[in-house]
Amino acid sequence: MSLERAVQSHYGSVATSGLSSSHAGVRAVAAAFGYSPGELDAIPGEANLGLSCGNPTAFASLKPGETVVDLGCGGGLDVFLAARRVGPSGRAIGIDMTPEMLALARKNAERAGLANVEFHQAMIDRLPLADGAVDCVISNCVINLAPDKRAVFREIARVLRPGGRVALSDIALKRPLPDELSRNLAAYIGCIAGAMPIDEYRAGLAAAGLADVDVIDGRADLNAYALIDAQSGCCSPAMDAACCTPSTSSVHAGLAELLARYNVNDYAASVKVFAVKPGP
Repeated sequence: MSLERAVQSHYGSVATSGLSSSHAGVRAVAAAFGYSPGELDAIPGEANLGLSCGNPTAFASLKPGETVVDLGCGGGLDVFLAARRVGPSGRAIGIDMTPEMLALARKNAERAGLANVEFHQAMIDRLPLADGAVDCVISNCVINLAPDKRAVFREIARVLRPGGRVALSDIALKRPLPDELSRNLAAYIGCIAGAMPIDEYRAGLAAAGLADVDVIDGRADLNAYALIDAQSGCCSPAMDAACCTPSTSSVHAGLAELLARYNVNDYAASVKVFAVKPGP
């Protein structure tokens, strides 16, 4: 099985796992990477699957009327938060390659009653968007999974309007991984083994024609992902215990196993990525 198919299969299993903000571990992961209780309560709980490594809408400076695209939207977490920020006159577009994720995102959109969102199945290095179509590109722990990251960066630059901006949350490497991690499929699917070194990330965006590039270590604890496997059957205190059923996914289980053997914070970081497309 190719890496692309393996990623699609494993993330499809996450989409159907039943994980949501009602599980204490899932909610704890979101909190660890910068989501406030108010943000999580404002969207369908099923949009949060515990897959974030940051909160890009928190630093994207979205404004009413803008068009924003989320690369690798999953269940719609950041699309819905972005949609509320850009308002009815704006548009929030989610892109994902996994049919199960898109089905979940569309179901969540209907539940949220948001008319300014749309979702498309596509690869993030081949976006179904016109040149200069969006004001802002966001993404959350997805670009590290792309086999050809420089192609993704070129697509980001292509779809941005002049003066448009990038606000990404991702995993990047501070130093080379041990061989066992760099060759481990679970580490790749879990967003570690496919990550670029921070300097290469910065250089790749600049080579795509983007300016004012910055890649900043957010200093979040990547061991937070183990909370989901440890507490996957636990609802938040506010939820009725009867709603709770043991639930996890192969992605989270694989990460928990790796985190038990390695402190990935020694090698990788949750980063905040900024860039701007130069104006005319």
